[in-house]
Amino acid sequence: MTTVGLIGLGAMGSGMAASLRRAGHNVQVFDVRREVAEAFTNAGGTAHDSLASLGAACDVVVSVVVNAAQTESVLFGDGTTPGCAASMKPGSVFVMCSTVDPNWSVALESRLEAMGLRYVDAPISGGAAKAASGQMTMMTAGKPEAYALAEPFLNAMAAKVYKLGDSAGAGSKVKIINQLLAGVHIAAAAEAMALGLREGVDPAALYEVITHSAGNSWMFENRMAHVLAADYTPLSAVDIFVKDLGIVLDMARASKFPLPLSSTAHQMFMQASTAGFAKEDDSAVIKIFPGIELPKGKA
Repeated sequence: MTTVGLIGLGAMGSGMAASLRRAGHNVQVFDVRREVAEAFTNAGGTAHDSLASLGAACDVVVSVVVNAAQTESVLFGDGTTPGCAASMKPGSVFVMCSTVDPNWSVALESRLEAMGLRYVDAPISGGAAKAASGQMTMMTAGKPEAYALAEPFLNAMAAKVYKLGDSAGAGSKVKIINQLLAGVHIAAAAEAMALGLREGVDPAALYEVITHSAGNSWMFENRMAHVLAADYTPLSAVDIFVKDLGIVLDMARASKFPLPLSSTAHQMFMQASTAGFAKEDDSAVIKIFPGIELPKGKA
């Protein structure tokens, strides 16, 4: 049986690992929080105490960490602790699910191929609930031989697995464009709600009307519910969009392509971050607007 390993049991990774297990796969896991990895084994599966051990045990390794720097560490180590790449068997597949610069992803594919390893560029979208139910979206690109081994696991984790190219980069480009829209929509939703509050409109009534009108967006409906509840628990933090919209702008800058809305949204998230809201839910971008009283939530 082909063995799959998953690195990073955070909000998305824990649900993805559960989906793999639910599909009947032999799931191996690693997380820097040893207790989190061990908790996963209570319902089946194997926790590894090192990345090297997991790499040696698995034919497909799925990485669900925050960014390119963490992915580098997962693969190649941090200078003191080895990563998983050196111990992975030739022909094994590394599936990268982070939001990264597409050029970095292209370079990573070449680097892994030089080590005899295969690679799938596979950023994800959908949130923790869809990850847990196996209903998220994967935007993938990779060579046919990489898909041949990884595809059953991709299908177990996601309702939609889009194949966007036969080499790395295309998946990350589409994810970056998705993040452009997500970030701009959150910023616009916050601006609209903030204007309503400034003008004395009842926020619950405004939410009800907008979510049943043409101005609605998925992000307005989802994120402004957090504002109404005064719940800024970070399902996706402000600093995620500082990072992701930064990557959007870097990609566009390389070809001198103007992105005025993305630039403004990025500045809004930067302002929220430096104002002390970096680790709060990204809906906390509404806190940058002056002269408004935000909902207090239910007492």
